[in-house]
Amino acid sequence: MSESRIVGYVVGEATPIEATFIALKPPRLGQYVTLPIDGREYLAMVQAVICGDVILNEEIHDPNVVKKIKKIRAEKGETGRYLKARLMILGDAETFRKPRIPPSPGTEICEADIEILNKVFSQYTEDNVDVSVPIGTLIAHPEVKVHLNVNKLLSRHLAILAVTGAGKSNTVAVLTDGIVKLGGCVVIFDMHSEYGSAKYGNVDPNIIRPKLNPWYLSVEELMVLMRIYETHYRQRSLFRRVYKTVKSYVEEKAREEKLTLREKSQMFIEQLESHLERLSERGETEITIKNSESKIKTKRDIAFPVYDKFCAFMDEYKGVVSMDADEITKCIRCSCANIIELGELDENAADVVVSHTLAHLLIERKKHKLGLETSIQWPLLAVIEEAHILAPIDRSTLSKYVIGRIAREGRKFGLGLCLVSQRPKSLDPMALSQANNMIILRLVEPNDQKHVQAASETLSNELLAHLPALNTGEGIIIGMMTNFPALVKI
Repeated sequence: MSESRIVGYVVGEATPIEATFIALKPPRLGQYVTLPIDGREYLAMVQAVICGDVILNEEIHDPNVVKKIKKIRAEKGETGRYLKARLMILGDAETFRKPRIPPSPGTEICEADIEILNKVFSQYTEDNVDVSVPIGTLIAHPEVKVHLNVNKLLSRHLAILAVTGAGKSNTVAVLTDGIVKLGGCVVIFDMHSEYGSAKYGNVDPNIIRPKLNPWYLSVEELMVLMRIYETHYRQRSLFRRVYKTVKSYVEEKAREEKLTLREKSQMFIEQLESHLERLSERGETEITIKNSESKIKTKRDIAFPVYDKFCAFMDEYKGVVSMDADEITKCIRCSCANIIELGELDENAADVVVSHTLAHLLIERKKHKLGLETSIQWPLLAVIEEAHILAPIDRSTLSKYVIGRIAREGRKFGLGLCLVSQRPKSLDPMALSQANNMIILRLVEPNDQKHVQAASETLSNELLAHLPALNTGEGIIIGMMTNFPALVKI
C-alpha cells in the first residue's frame, strides 16, 4: 500500500456500517475511500468532516489566550488542529455486499482508485443491453461519471426532491434525455409548461395539450370538475343515479344506431343536461332503457344545485372539453418525451387529467402483460410534477389514489413513477415511501428533511445535515438505481 494514498486511521468505536477516522490530510464531503475488513477491501464514503483542536476547545473564553497559543505554535511551526471524518461503509466494490464485522481501530483509510469508482458508477448492462442513463459526476471526484440503472429506476420508482430553484427541472430534463436516447418513453405531467421548448435525445418532444371527452370521464372525475365535493352526500347520490342511467341509455343508442364518438359524447352531455334540468324543475324525470322506463325522483332543492354546477362546468371548461377527443393515452409515442401541458388548467382539471391518464396507462400496461391489444406496448416512466398538490398528505384527490396504485403495482407492468416536489412534508407519505430511489437536492426546511428521511432507508443524519448547504444542481442519489449512494453534480 502506497503511503501517499493513506488518508487516515480508524479511531474509536466502529460498526459494520459506520466508522470514524483521524485524517492525515483534509478529507472532502462525499469523497470515496477504501479500508480493509476481514481480508477484503471495502468502499466507504465520507459523510461528515470535523476540524478541532485539543487546546483551542470550547472551554476557552478569552481571545488573548487564543492569540498567545497561536503565537507559540507559529514559532514552533505547529498547528495543533486535528481532522476527523465520519464514514458510511458501503460495501465490497466487486460484490457490493456489506461487511459483517466492523473495522478495527488503527485500520488504514486510503483514497479510492479512480478505476474502482469508474467501475462502480459506470454503465449498467443486462443481457448485453445498455440500461444506463448518465446523470452527472461525483462532486468529490469530478472525473468520475455517474450512471443510473434505468430498469431499477423504473421498477422501484423515483422521487426528486428539492426547494424551488435547486435544480429539479434540470434533473428531470437530464434524466429524460438519457432515457429517450436509450429508446425509452417518458410522460411528463408538466404543471407549469416548462419542458416543451427543449429537445430530448435530439428528438423534439411530443407536446400534448389535453382535451377531456365527457364520454370517457368517470362519474368521480365529472364530480371533481363540477365541484360536487365529498361532503355533498345527497348531490353526489343524485348525480351518480343520473350518470349511470344516462350512460346506459347512450350505450344502447350507440349500439343500435352505430353512433360515432362525437355523436355519443354529444348525446351523453345533452341527456345529462336535459334530465338534470327536468329534475331541478319538476323533481322527477324518466328515461327508457331496453324498452323499460327508469324513473328518478328527488327534491328540487337537491337537484337544482347539481344542475347549476353542471352548467357551470360546461361553461368553465369549454376550452378543455371536446366531443371529438380520444383517450390521451392514444397520443403517447415511444422513444420520445411526451409532455402533457397542464399550465393552463386549474387544480381540479389537472387532477382529473393526471388521474385519468395514469389510470389508463396502468390499464394499457396490464393489457400488454396479458398479451392483449394495447396502444402502450413499451415500458414508460411517468413524471409527476408538483406531486404534493396532486397527492397531498391531508386530503383525498383522484390522482392520489391512482398514484398509490401505480406505486404498489406499476413495477409488475413496466410503469414507473417519478414524483417531483419542493414540499416533501406535504406529499402523501405512502406514495413517497414506495419511491425506493431518490435524488435529493437542496432541502432547507427541517420538516421536509425529516419527512424525506422517514421515507428513506439510507439517508443518514450526517448526510441530512448537509442538504441545506448543497449548491444548485448538486444532489444526493440513493436507492437501487445506483450501486452505492453518491453526492453528484447533475
